[in-house]
Amino acid sequence: MNITFHGAARNVTGSKHLLQLNDGTSVLLDCGMFQGLGEQTEDLNEHFGFNPKKIGHMILSHAHIDHCGLIPRLVAEGFAGQIYCTSATMDLARILLLDSAKIQMQDTEYSNKHRAKKGLPLLTSLYTEDDVTAALHLFKIVDYHTEFEITPRVKFQFTDAGHILGSAAIHLTVLEDGKETHITFSGDVGRYGDMLLKNPQPFPQADYILLESTYGDSLHKELAPIEDELLEIIKQTCVVKQGKVIIPAFSVGRTQELLYALNALELKGILPDVPYYVDSPLSEKATRILMDHPEEYNKKVTEVLKTDPNPFGFKGLRFIESTEESIALNDDPRPCVIISSSGMAEAGRVKHHIKNNIGNHKNTILMVGYCEPSSLGGHLIKGDHEVYIFGDMYEVKAEVHSIKSMSAHGDYEDLLHFLACQDPKKVKKLFLVHGEYQVQQHFAQTLKNKGFENIEIPYQHQRIELE
Repeated sequence: MNITFHGAARNVTGSKHLLQLNDGTSVLLDCGMFQGLGEQTEDLNEHFGFNPKKIGHMILSHAHIDHCGLIPRLVAEGFAGQIYCTSATMDLARILLLDSAKIQMQDTEYSNKHRAKKGLPLLTSLYTEDDVTAALHLFKIVDYHTEFEITPRVKFQFTDAGHILGSAAIHLTVLEDGKETHITFSGDVGRYGDMLLKNPQPFPQADYILLESTYGDSLHKELAPIEDELLEIIKQTCVVKQGKVIIPAFSVGRTQELLYALNALELKGILPDVPYYVDSPLSEKATRILMDHPEEYNKKVTEVLKTDPNPFGFKGLRFIESTEESIALNDDPRPCVIISSSGMAEAGRVKHHIKNNIGNHKNTILMVGYCEPSSLGGHLIKGDHEVYIFGDMYEVKAEVHSIKSMSAHGDYEDLLHFLACQDPKKVKKLFLVHGEYQVQQHFAQTLKNKGFENIEIPYQHQRIELE
């Protein structure tokens, strides 16, 4: 058998790993969209590197767009197999993929107006809402810790990865040439002591491991000070400077963590009395889905629910639905906090909010998660004095802050904790995926020091034979 790394290979998005058996069976692990890679992003998303018609099965680790975002295009190009995932992942994927199709159509229309004026070729969307609907018919729910047989030679089970609602590590057992091989794909590994979710779970001994490495060279700060950092930024921007705080945040996970932290400040009676907007219809839907899956919460949130039935709601909070309401926020001079997707500031309404507020020193742009270095969020975090937004250059006059400790990705200590259930001597090879190459090289040395001797960092479309 062999595995080919068609995405998240020496970069952090586009997760796609194709397992092929000698008998022709093929299993695709994730089918994510590339994000924030500049001019090459479009080309990477348009070409899989394999024929979707020849893929028999797919297993989805979780619903983030960089892991599920190209599923509709996969189906549109001929994939007709089942797509296995957890219940919560299916609920989230439905709203995320429909939203992705809508955003693509809107952004394509907006960009084409400018391209037409400049005489440039017009763009087309990667897929439509109809493509999403067709893809959703192929989803099949598999519960955590349930061994599921895909074929007589391939079975798998999920364990909780603690990353976002419904996220899972995938553990495959493959029978070939009379021998069983155990392959684990971590998906994205969450943090131990997460604000909302349970810890990542231990898993059976594996022969091969595909491990994410987003923060393989970083240690996050403790989770506790997040409320303090938020409070200080809001006070300085909204109360002292009378400006706006713009927070690009993923609709799933990060937005709910922000709301939970702001609600905690409200319960303490110290939340500044300014309007708080969640300008993302998707975020409201995602928050409702989170409320519908209390089995995913950790013990702390479960305790809070006993006295506060809605830990994601507080005085002054308003969810923005229509485009007209969103646009109106740009003309409202009052201090406020706007939470809007996407987290890398590459698409969606937040990109417009940044464009309209980046030139005012009163305002603050607060980044609360990982950003590809070449994404708009990445350029802001790096401290660029000028950035391109919708093809035009803007001077960065607003303050830019970052709270890295809010990442849903585990740092290197969390990743090592995740691997603690494994005997390194029994792992034939550990593949580092979903990380920047320099970070992965650093993390590979850390893993070698822990006894994992055979580590490989695959490149895009690299095919590797498994024993």
